[in-house]
Amino acid sequence: MASGSPVDFPVPVDELGKVFGTDFPVTLGSKMGIVVHEATPQRLVATMPVEGNIQPYGLLHGGASCVLAETLGSIGSALHAGPDAIAVGIEINATHHRSATSGLVTGTATPVHLGRTLATYEIVITDEAGKRVCTARLSCMIRRNE
Repeated sequence: MASGSPVDFPVPVDELGKVFGTDFPVTLGSKMGIVVHEATPQRLVATMPVEGNIQPYGLLHGGASCVLAETLGSIGSALHAGPDAIAVGIEINATHHRSATSGLVTGTATPVHLGRTLATYEIVITDEAGKRVCTARLSCMIRRNE
């Protein structure tokens, strides 16, 4: 967020809800342990533990990677849209390159397109060694209060 922001990073993902005027007790992102370290419309960074987000083979669940990606892209889209609009995900895709079995994964989201009614982000998820685990793309529709 911009300087002068009411948020001191890193922050659990649910704390950002207060910035957007929502105060849900628990979101999926918080249940998965997502912590946001940086958030502007141009770049978002968050971490998520592998532990607790695995599939039966002990590998990071692909759906967990999608939750991290959608969380980052949605926050970025909402920041881009501003206070007079909401952003909702309408399409996500993900390519899983390699497995992660422990530690934290880090998602970094950067915009592909920031328009008036649509925002698209590329989200790269890496393991603690910096190796790419997943590449995702999220598009969010921006609905303005007019």
